[in-house]
Amino acid sequence: MVSVVSSFRKHLLAEIAVGCMGCALVAFAIAANQQWLDRHFLPGFFVTRAQYVRLETEVRAAAAIAGIAIALLLRRPIARSLAGHPSRSLSTLLAVLMAFGVSELMLRRIHLRAAEEVPERKEPLRYLDARLGWLFVPSRVGYQSNNGRRVQYAFDGNGYRVPRVREPVDFERPSLVFTGESMMVGEKLLWRETIPAQTGALLGIQSANIAVSGYATDQAYLRLATELPRFKHPVAVVSLFTPAIFDRNLDDDRPHLGLNLTWLPPARHWRLLTLARRLIRYRSEESIEQGIQVTQQILRATIQLARSRGAVPLIVVPQFFPEEPRERELRRRILDQAGLPYLQVALDPRHRVPDDGHPDAVASQTIAVAVADALRSRGLVGSEMR
Repeated sequence: MVSVVSSFRKHLLAEIAVGCMGCALVAFAIAANQQWLDRHFLPGFFVTRAQYVRLETEVRAAAAIAGIAIALLLRRPIARSLAGHPSRSLSTLLAVLMAFGVSELMLRRIHLRAAEEVPERKEPLRYLDARLGWLFVPSRVGYQSNNGRRVQYAFDGNGYRVPRVREPVDFERPSLVFTGESMMVGEKLLWRETIPAQTGALLGIQSANIAVSGYATDQAYLRLATELPRFKHPVAVVSLFTPAIFDRNLDDDRPHLGLNLTWLPPARHWRLLTLARRLIRYRSEESIEQGIQVTQQILRATIQLARSRGAVPLIVVPQFFPEEPRERELRRRILDQAGLPYLQVALDPRHRVPDDGHPDAVASQTIAVAVADALRSRGLVGSEMR
């Protein structure tokens, strides 16, 4: 009789536990409404909001269906298995925990790339840098192919993208200095199609493209702070900020800047947790708020740095329209509320590099023309700067 009662209690407890798991999934599906998701999942540059919403809806629906199935249909069979074979359930749990432990130990033995860091053999080649994260390999030429078009990337001895390796940036000449990430580098574009090259041609001033692919706003600023003192006559400093890639500003798996521009080394996390965070790009409200504050400080420091060298600062905000509500909110909070001057450039979404998403040659020309017009309006005329 005692064994029967004990068995009943075990089965009841197991059934309650399984039922609670199913209810938790249903509760998650209900609580994770669009408003909650918008607060914790930031816009993506390569994924449209419509795609995001569709994926989020599918995940919520799957969680709800799984929760209902577990709570109503699978609760008793699962509970019966758990209560009837407790030793097997315990050994399975231990095996899972050991698998996680072994995986964590194996991952700690290898170099885990940062979220925006690319494989070392991917062109254009990069190398690790203790202060900035990574830099382009200098004095070399690399090639990429996209839709049957072969694109050449040439870098001078300073790691700046140039038309040809044997045509390095001349630090003695008046220069337009461009900092940023792959959009400024000119991903999948020929040199003459890039924003710096087209702007330089429009104004008749040497352009210096010091941007590095994959950079966040803080990395671009650190790169500028390192390189700008080398230029004798910097005419303008053109930096780029896009709300759609603000998410990478929150990454701490690379050297980064904290509040008050404090340099910080890569944060140490459990490797499995790091991989999970990259797969599920959840951001806490606290981390987003701090990211907004730090980004404001960095952009303000970028403007001050340019002015300290007598250069005109220009923050460019390329925006493929229509501008999504969350992107607009980030732009206003980071730039408008901080009183930071910027140039927003509307881009036609049809002018993206096919199968890639970066601005194509036409979109880059739109940005270059807007930048050139903005600099001319501030008294920078090409013929006077040669």
